[in-house]
Amino acid sequence: MLNKVRGRPRGNPDTKARIAHAARELFLERGYKGTTVRAVAGAAGVDSALISYHFGSKQGLFGHSLNLLCVESTALDDALPGDRAGLADRLLLAVTDLWDTTAPTENRMALQDDDTMRAFRGYLETELLARIAEFLGGPDATDRATAAVGVIGGLIFTRYLNPIDAIAALPSAEVRRIFGPALRAALHTRARPSRR
Repeated sequence: MLNKVRGRPRGNPDTKARIAHAARELFLERGYKGTTVRAVAGAAGVDSALISYHFGSKQGLFGHSLNLLCVESTALDDALPGDRAGLADRLLLAVTDLWDTTAPTENRMALQDDDTMRAFRGYLETELLARIAEFLGGPDATDRATAAVGVIGGLIFTRYLNPIDAIAALPSAEVRRIFGPALRAALHTRARPSRR
């Protein structure tokens, strides 16, 4: 009779830490866009499947390795599917739920480092902006996604990273009510051709 052990597979308990350390170095050196899962696996000396096992995705790895708890969750991924009319509300709910429950002080401390802040901006520009633009579609999708990320980034900055008391003190539902019209306008306003 075989003696099977239940639970996590045996192996080196330092593997997750080694992957996170290698990822941090690469994200800070190359930015979010310039860092691939394959490069992190190579630098850590592991199979890339272990990154999915330990972190779920490149986004999860990025958040964990830079100590940005606000990025680890798939809440923003989950906000994209659905009707376009409700996208602003879903995005605001994801942002407030995620940042309100993931120790904003820790996120604030992590983003005080210039290199980490640069990597976070890269994440917003390449991952979040691109995903929203892809969801929106159309010739001006990138412009609308850029405006939307500006609203979301402004909310994150003024409520969590460098809080303005009047915004930080608002209940989450009020934040969503107040920022909703601006985000809806950003997502759904078609760009007008410039007149010269």
